[in-house]
Amino acid sequence: MHQVFAVIMAGGVGARFWPASRTRRPKQLLDITDSGETMIAATVARLPADLPPERVLVITSEAIRDAVIAELPRVPPQNIIAEPAGRNTAPCIGLAAMHVRRTHPEAVMAVMPADHLIADVPAFRTAFDTGVRAAAAGRLVTFGIRPTSPETGFGYIELNDESEEGVCDVRRFVEKPSREVAQQYLESGNFVWNSGMFFFTAQAILTEMQARLPALYEGLETIAASLGTPAESAALRQHFPRLPAISIDYGIMEGATGIQCIPVDFGWSDMGSFEAAWELSPKDAQGNARADDHIVVDAEDCLVRVPKDKMVALIGVENLVIVDTEDALLICRKDRSQDVRLAVDALKQRGRNDLC
Repeated sequence: MHQVFAVIMAGGVGARFWPASRTRRPKQLLDITDSGETMIAATVARLPADLPPERVLVITSEAIRDAVIAELPRVPPQNIIAEPAGRNTAPCIGLAAMHVRRTHPEAVMAVMPADHLIADVPAFRTAFDTGVRAAAAGRLVTFGIRPTSPETGFGYIELNDESEEGVCDVRRFVEKPSREVAQQYLESGNFVWNSGMFFFTAQAILTEMQARLPALYEGLETIAASLGTPAESAALRQHFPRLPAISIDYGIMEGATGIQCIPVDFGWSDMGSFEAAWELSPKDAQGNARADDHIVVDAEDCLVRVPKDKMVALIGVENLVIVDTEDALLICRKDRSQDVRLAVDALKQRGRNDLC
């Protein structure tokens, strides 16, 4: 078995889950699905059982580093690395690669977000092993989710024929399509959803960054000189906020050659909105989620998320999201739940960062 490091990206703010998700308690630190554990804890728990906690790296924000440490007691605190500013996924992954390269430059990095849901853990672990084997040969590898509907909220990957067991060569990455185009992708059978999960060696991804994102690579090299020394924290604060803000998909994956993809079906959801939470929640006969203890009269397909001691009466309504916290209440149409982030934007414009 090759040396493997799991890299968990946990710096997001989860604005689409406001008011439950806040800057200091974002989505990845919530139990969105009522499973009994937070999303980040579930992400670490589903990693292969033989992967030691010492080889788990978590890249998060300064605002929640202490909370992440508390949530992941088996992961060494020094492996929970705080970004002083959010700069998107390419700098996040590059920083992790610099850490791994210090001691294990040929180790495979399994990179995944902290806030995805995966229902079939055994299938995920099988795919994980396949990803490690493919990446160990020096390739950049991603998981592609077999589509079940013509989704317009995901990027897609077009696949060539399978090059080896369970692994396909990538023909191209495509942006979020219209519904008509998404239906064509679904019917073609050779498109998958872009999962945002990747496998590559530390050296392979840094080589790509040096070639394709030289300004980012140079900035990371400046930081790398201080890693593991007393100057590390100061160097991060000085240089990291100046790094180009760019995603790993746009900056590397969409332009690189020889990318491979593992098509998977392990009950994946990116949990991108309250609508996704509704879809994955148990429901009553009328399609209402988490409404068992409330008054429901002629109401359908609603999601209720309120404190346990608060009674809600739903009468003659449908397709609503109701989320109540101590200091804020959200009511929106379920099909507009992607736009909840606009409320957060409006609060910031009003200077109400205390509610964000």
